[in-house]
Amino acid sequence: MTYKNTRSQKWNNTKVVPLAVTVLAFNIAIAGPAQAEPVFAPDATEACVSEVYATSPGLSGHAVLDCVGRAAAACMMTLGGDTTIGMMECLDGERDYWDARLNTAYAERMNIAKEQDAEMRELGSAAASIEERLLAMQRAWISFRDAFCLYEQAQWMGGTGGGPATEACHMHETARQALKLEGWWGQ
Repeated sequence: MTYKNTRSQKWNNTKVVPLAVTVLAFNIAIAGPAQAEPVFAPDATEACVSEVYATSPGLSGHAVLDCVGRAAAACMMTLGGDTTIGMMECLDGERDYWDARLNTAYAERMNIAKEQDAEMRELGSAAASIEERLLAMQRAWISFRDAFCLYEQAQWMGGTGGGPATEACHMHETARQALKLEGWWGQ
């Protein structure tokens, strides 16, 4: 069967499409933009660490631990940072910040360890390799961090807070390890 548009049907069809487009555009305008992404900047954490560094001779003060999470908290105050996903992005942003510091400190420690091991070999020492011990320690720490943070996650019994709790745990543990490798709380 062939369908043939009449003049009134053609007129209605030409009016319906623009009307649908107008309604769709209006609904998008009312709904506003898609969920905004939180804005992470490490400034609050860096400022805090710098202040503590200036007041803690020999990197001995534990006040530096109070700096951990400052930038993530500031990020959570930005648009989109108050959602579960936003919180995770903010915590992940600061974890990445501490992870970069940890990697830098680890590389510096590894270079020192290699130099010390070379000196000891020249002296004919049978002392344990500092490089090997540093590597073993870091691997064990990663296993500990991961297990500890899974335990933290389990405390939420499957609830939505488990994601942010896990990210916060990774951030705190990574920061603590970075600070240790940077020389805080030295012997």
